[in-house]
Amino acid sequence: MGFRVTQGILNQNMLNNLQVNNRAMEKYQNQITTGKKVTKPSDNPVTVVRGMTYRSSLNDIEQYKRNADDGLAWMTTTDDALNEVTSVMQRVRELTVKGLNETNDPSARYAIAEEINQLKEHLGEIANSQIAGKYIFAGTDTKNPPYNVDPTAPGLPKEFRNTNHESLELQVGQTNIVQINVPGTNVFNNDGLGGIFKVLSDIVSDFNSPNTGASGHLDKLDSQIDNLLKERSELGARVNRMELSISRLDGLEVSTTGLLSNEEDVDISRAIIDLKSQENVQRAALSIGARIIQTSLVDFLR
Repeated sequence: MGFRVTQGILNQNMLNNLQVNNRAMEKYQNQITTGKKVTKPSDNPVTVVRGMTYRSSLNDIEQYKRNADDGLAWMTTTDDALNEVTSVMQRVRELTVKGLNETNDPSARYAIAEEINQLKEHLGEIANSQIAGKYIFAGTDTKNPPYNVDPTAPGLPKEFRNTNHESLELQVGQTNIVQINVPGTNVFNNDGLGGIFKVLSDIVSDFNSPNTGASGHLDKLDSQIDNLLKERSELGARVNRMELSISRLDGLEVSTTGLLSNEEDVDISRAIIDLKSQENVQRAALSIGARIIQTSLVDFLR
């Protein structure tokens, strides 16, 4: 049995088709206004999930970059401090060579001893170097100065008292963890017997003595300088690794941002063309609809 198409059915179909067309126009208008392909999860669940994944990756990358920048600042400060320590030790060596000259009288040796003692105090200040209120040569005990007086005997001179040799590490990638510190024990007390400060104290004591004896001062100084160079070279290698990590994170951020843009951002030109196409469809539908809707008796009674 055939299906009878009434005027009411034609009118209803026309209205339904116009509604579909209006929804399509609304979609393209929203895309042009927001610049995004989807405005709510129901528009395209797959696109939304992918976008969330890329955004999560970008958040991780941003955190890794902040860690890397903080770590590089810490390492740069440490390298500057070690460079200054090396300069001080080279000056101490020059003074020691001069002081060991047998032509020096006691007053000249005393003056040399006094300068070395001042340089020793300057090394103590370097040992207490800070960044953002944290002591860089204190291992993980960053709140307490490593070069300080004995709290149980305040009258005694300052010494390098820190014994914390733990590493400070920062994560700068999903599986990339870099040590950013140089434990002060490796620099200022590498032998466990007082290190640099003990060597300098022995030289000062010797030069202040009426009868000096060259107790291997130069060998001990050279040993400390060699240790400094070793620590600086290891730190330099980690600085290079950190800089490479930062470069890699920058590239990863660009590529991930591109993927997110491809997934979420709308092609404005294409959206405008689609919108114009729907507008043309709407005009045609209204024109045809006007012809489909038949006149009624009321029209003739006007």
